[in-house]
Amino acid sequence: MRQVVITPAEEGGFWASVPSLPGCFSQGETLEETIENIKEAIQLCIDVLVEDGQPVPDDNLDRVLVVVEAA
Repeated sequence: MRQVVITPAEEGGFWASVPSLPGCFSQGETLEETIENIKEAIQLCIDVLVEDGQPVPDDNLDRVLVVVEAA
């Protein structure tokens, strides 16, 4: 299980990143497409780490969502 951050892209669609896997990013036109694409990207990033003999970082799911409203 990995925590994913999904953000609306300025040009439309969405982009996603995985904080526990630096460099693991993806995008999509819809939220659903973005989720499917980041799942594939996560698997690819993990596969590359394993193939290279590098450790796969754990995902620390102890996160807090902080919302700051504009003044």
